[in-house]
Amino acid sequence: MRKKTLYYSFLLAYVFVFICSFLIIDIWTSAQNMHILTKEKAKFLYDSINMINDKIISGNFENINENENIKYALDTEAAILNSNIHAIDTSGKILYSSDAIRDNQLREFDITDFGNNYYVINHFYDIYDDTYLTVALPVTYDFKTAGYLLIHYNTKELFNMHLDMQNTVYFTSLFIFLLTLIILIVFTVTVFIPLKQLSTAAREYAKGNFTYEGLSNFNSDNEIGKLGLSLEFMASELNNKEVDERNFIGNISHDFRSPLTSIKGYIEAMKDGTIPYEMQDKYLNIVLFETDRLRNLTENLLTFNRWDSNGPHLDYSTFNINTLIEQNLASLEGKCEKKSVRLVFRAPYYNLMVEADKDKISQVFYNLVDNAIKFSNNDSSITVSVSSKGEKVFVSVKDTGIGIPKDSINKIWDRFYKTDLSRGKDKTGSGLGLSIVKSIINAHNENINVISTVGVGTEFIFTLKKA
Repeated sequence: MRKKTLYYSFLLAYVFVFICSFLIIDIWTSAQNMHILTKEKAKFLYDSINMINDKIISGNFENINENENIKYALDTEAAILNSNIHAIDTSGKILYSSDAIRDNQLREFDITDFGNNYYVINHFYDIYDDTYLTVALPVTYDFKTAGYLLIHYNTKELFNMHLDMQNTVYFTSLFIFLLTLIILIVFTVTVFIPLKQLSTAAREYAKGNFTYEGLSNFNSDNEIGKLGLSLEFMASELNNKEVDERNFIGNISHDFRSPLTSIKGYIEAMKDGTIPYEMQDKYLNIVLFETDRLRNLTENLLTFNRWDSNGPHLDYSTFNINTLIEQNLASLEGKCEKKSVRLVFRAPYYNLMVEADKDKISQVFYNLVDNAIKFSNNDSSITVSVSSKGEKVFVSVKDTGIGIPKDSINKIWDRFYKTDLSRGKDKTGSGLGLSIVKSIINAHNENINVISTVGVGTEFIFTLKKA
């Protein structure tokens, strides 16, 4: 069974409203038009019979049947008005008739049958087979009613006029229907079909099919088109994230497997005696080193897991940034000696106080310098410099290492991301260090930028608030 969609519900409502509106308009306008036509025709006939009484009969009502000129004039007026004219006395005796009738006496005639109106619609005492609009005009002499002038108009003519008016209503309704139908078609093409494509694309993206190309022909000139492009861009970003996460899983798996394999191998070798007792200290130190690698990796993952929900919590204090940098550089001297990397620290002021989270900024600086050491060539140098301008302190970490490819500059801040060069040069990273750095700096409402050229080196610059 086909599901009832909003669009098809709208179509049913559209048809239902149109039919109901048409019926209501038809019934209402039909009654109104007939009422208006009858009233206007009755008034026209009353004015006409009044003019006939004033200009043609002119006091000769009682002798009307004997005056051929009056009879001729009345016959002519009846033909012009497409009506029948009668002159009757108060008893209902017909003094004159413009048409042939069966009797010359209206035996049941009573002027009160007209009520408060000056016209009635009926068969007029059964002298006509069809219904007629009859208008009555009292003829008075010396303040007495001598009789009545009656003019009869066949209602078939009224109905024909009414039908012409209703046809106009029908054609107008048809025109409005066609106009709204065109609007509906335009709505279908410009709104419904694109929304349906968006809905299909959203379902595909929800299934994980981020390469779905159903929005490739979208028109971007309107709001829906821009929404489609935004949705497609979101899917592309999600696809990239998915690729990055797969790469991350592979990297983490490798980073966990390598030290675990080393630890397992050395312990088994010591257990079965392959490594003699006097050399075990050496290999136990290697096992401890690999254990530290696993601990650091785990701590980074746990750190990000906490920040995903609430972000890094900051504990602000005022401290000397130069002292903090010197302490971190001292702790990294061992790593530098292994690669013969020289650390250079340049600061114009010995005391340069900043307001920030000391531990978090220490982590930022340590990660940047540690990253620079990893990707520096042997027998190279890393320059750390501090400067002050206005209310800001600028900290720079610059190496002369392998550099970052241009297409990776905007991705290095992403979690899980590691360039191919980094995988080839460094086997200990998890792709989280720079993400942690970016998160901490952003939490301080400060900025961090990178300048890099492949084969030349990389420089990271971040800002802090001067105390």
